[in-house]
Amino acid sequence: MPSTHQLGDYLRARRELLRPHDVGLTEGPGRRRVAGLRRSEVAILAGISTEYYVKLEQGQEANPTTQVLDALSRALKLDDTATVYLHALVKATERPAPQASSSAIDRTQWLIDSWPMTAAMVLDRYNDILAMNPLMAALVAGYRPGRNALTVLLTDPELRELYLEWEGLSGRSIGLLRSRVGLAPDQPRVQELIAELTRDSPRFRELWRRHDIEGMTEGTHPMNHPEVGRLDLHYAHLPLVGAEDHTIFLYYAEPGTPHELALARLVSGR
Repeated sequence: MPSTHQLGDYLRARRELLRPHDVGLTEGPGRRRVAGLRRSEVAILAGISTEYYVKLEQGQEANPTTQVLDALSRALKLDDTATVYLHALVKATERPAPQASSSAIDRTQWLIDSWPMTAAMVLDRYNDILAMNPLMAALVAGYRPGRNALTVLLTDPELRELYLEWEGLSGRSIGLLRSRVGLAPDQPRVQELIAELTRDSPRFRELWRRHDIEGMTEGTHPMNHPEVGRLDLHYAHLPLVGAEDHTIFLYYAEPGTPHELALARLVSGR
């Protein structure tokens, strides 16, 4: 089972991000000695005893009920994705990350190579790049098979110039990594990746301790490409059939827009 300290660390991190006025409480007189809410305040909001809540944070209680977890979710103002993660910290069994077969990756490479106007790459749960097509390589020069997409995003200064909303993108990406590997902190690849990012990325050090959780989404990334200028590209994650925890990440332009024309210029090399 996942370590009970994972649950305690998560509760503590989320508690420290809230202020009393965020949950309808008053600050009270004098200077507060803790960052965020007090343990007793979370306990009151959740309808449990302070003693029991302290045991949860300290890892002395390993099996809170579904009702308690839901009450804590409401008290800490967690969204649906974060609530699912909270339950998973208690209920899910830790398992090794499944590996995609080389044949599955090869077939996916054939598929994404046939998409001339869609930039695509295959990622595992750690954001390691397993395959990509030529358009993705032309779009984001730092991405290459064998590299980690999150590491590149956080440490390559060219990507900070490429993505016009780098701050938001990097924050969501760190939260997505936590949602995908947070239940298996003892796996060697997880430890290696977190150590590398902690060493090399101030942004990662800033946000990882917050325990933010993000789910996979669809949306638009505005870019300033050095060759074709402004690009507003839609992005999406597609599950890789037969390879659990692997996804195809892709960019595409809305038909008939200047962004499609700019993407076409990038495809043609002009």
